[in-house]
Amino acid sequence: MHPATPPSAPPPVPVSGPPRRVLVVEDDPTVAEVVTGYLSRAGYATAHAADGFAALDRAADFRPHLVVLDLMLPGLDGLEVCRRLRRSADGPPVPVVMLTARGEEADRIAGLELGADDYVTKPFSPRELVLRIGSVLRRAESAPPAASAAAVLRAGDLGADPAGRRAERAGRELNLTAREFDLLVFLMRHPGQVFSRDELLHRVWGWEFGDLSTVTVHVRRLREKIEADPAAPRLVTTVWGAGYRFDPVRSEPPQDGPLLEGDLLS
Repeated sequence: MHPATPPSAPPPVPVSGPPRRVLVVEDDPTVAEVVTGYLSRAGYATAHAADGFAALDRAADFRPHLVVLDLMLPGLDGLEVCRRLRRSADGPPVPVVMLTARGEEADRIAGLELGADDYVTKPFSPRELVLRIGSVLRRAESAPPAASAAAVLRAGDLGADPAGRRAERAGRELNLTAREFDLLVFLMRHPGQVFSRDELLHRVWGWEFGDLSTVTVHVRRLREKIEADPAAPRLVTTVWGAGYRFDPVRSEPPQDGPLLEGDLLS
């Protein structure tokens, strides 16, 4: 089943400045034509690759601001493409929106664990896909409000610079995805407050609804990068039945009780 015929009025370009470059990695020519057509009409510069190896070559030449990536590809599957894109990045990882017929939770989680910023399943609305791409790009490229841009956030040996979009711990720069960085900054700006996964999905991702495992996986990935022992987190702790809390100073292991439902992944 393929996306519906594009309407005559595509959504406007969601970011200002020169056209953003989007690489569409999709082996189905019909789907690829629809997606690139929508993106072009919305003001994006597009390129297309039909298999995994071609995607890596095209990404090196095209230097996309975002990649729309199918999972089921000939030659090299989408998960491996995403893994290699992350490994080869010499700066902030390029945002990835996975577009695939695989709708099972295990596949969504596998993509998110590799750093995918969003996940759209087929059949899909091309208009919604363009809006989601715009949302991911805004998060990746947005500057913080002027009042808070100058302040570097600190919690012990952990630091985050919202203006420079850099984070470090004990003097070592952390390789965070755009979503992981946004999540860290949000939590550091609200120390001691508990936020449910619904609230984080709305306030960090900007989504009114969505898959809560997105938050679970990103919390897990963030813990792996900022915690001394991710299995016994002391900075980002789980509060039973409520959500997550950032604790800037903890001298004892957390005693918040059992994990949230579905939080065995984090």
